[in-house]
Amino acid sequence: MDGVDRIERTDGVDNRIGNGIGNGIENSGGIDDRIDGVGGTRRALGGFLRARRGRVAPEHVGLAGGRRRRVRGLRREELAQLAGISVDYYVRLEQGRATQPSPEVLDALAGALGLDTAERRHLATLAGARRDPAPTARVSPLLQRVLDAMALPRALDSARTGETPMPAFATNHRLDVVAWNSLGAELLGGLADPARRDRNNARYLFLDPASQVVHPEWEDRASEAVGQLRVASGRYPDDAELAALITELSSHSTEFRRIWATGEVVMCAAGRKRLRHPVAGLLTLDFETLHVPAAPGETGLVVHVFSAEEGSQEAVALARLATAPPTAEPGHNRAQLG
Repeated sequence: MDGVDRIERTDGVDNRIGNGIGNGIENSGGIDDRIDGVGGTRRALGGFLRARRGRVAPEHVGLAGGRRRRVRGLRREELAQLAGISVDYYVRLEQGRATQPSPEVLDALAGALGLDTAERRHLATLAGARRDPAPTARVSPLLQRVLDAMALPRALDSARTGETPMPAFATNHRLDVVAWNSLGAELLGGLADPARRDRNNARYLFLDPASQVVHPEWEDRASEAVGQLRVASGRYPDDAELAALITELSSHSTEFRRIWATGEVVMCAAGRKRLRHPVAGLLTLDFETLHVPAAPGETGLVVHVFSAEEGSQEAVALARLATAPPTAEPGHNRAQLG
């Protein structure tokens, strides 16, 4: 029986190349060999395609749906037909037996799956033969100086002068928080004190219940984190530390497993986020992401900067936080969510 005729599971996951998330099985390289999207671009490509076709409703692309379908989303043969490629070739792509598909094939698959720009870039990364080493970006004294300057204490009426301090922190591709200013540390749950919160943002979100208090839009923040880790795993499939982090989160959080299985892909962007502080209360802040290259042509650190509109209540709250001593909170025990 070939890959077309055999029955697909209703969750859209290939039942011969299981995702195995949370089984703790690792190969000699320390990478979980059965987590889709980790440790190998061929398997990652297949896992991404399976996840994305599982999210496409047949009726949205002119196909008949109905309750009797045994697979969620599109069948392999349906996606192949929509993309204008042979079923056999598509099956080989999903199973990791076809390598380096042409740009035309990738464009056709991306169009059939309705991928956005970030997802298209991720698909192209997974389909390419290049395997970049993980960057080893370091925090320079200049970067730390810039972060500190953003949070310099201002007068309490600074919101009226346009000099509202800005919380900021920097992360690497594994979402480790590697630098911050005092206001960013205070606003993001106590980054300066490792006893208060984990300095890996993904581990903090999925393994520390306190993150759901700090982030009232927790589901959005969690999806962003998973999407960013998936992008990083596609770029750096040989990064054992990244693979170990994904394996740890997969083993301990059902929420992480659920989001990872969707094939979520997220690139850093800009917009608005809500944060809750024990003193300042609920704040709606603008945010921007700035990229600091590790070396010319290399991905390095991402600086996340929050700001408030001049004259707003949030601007006044940030100004007060910048001049106040750090919030003292009782210690809490990390616990598994989900």
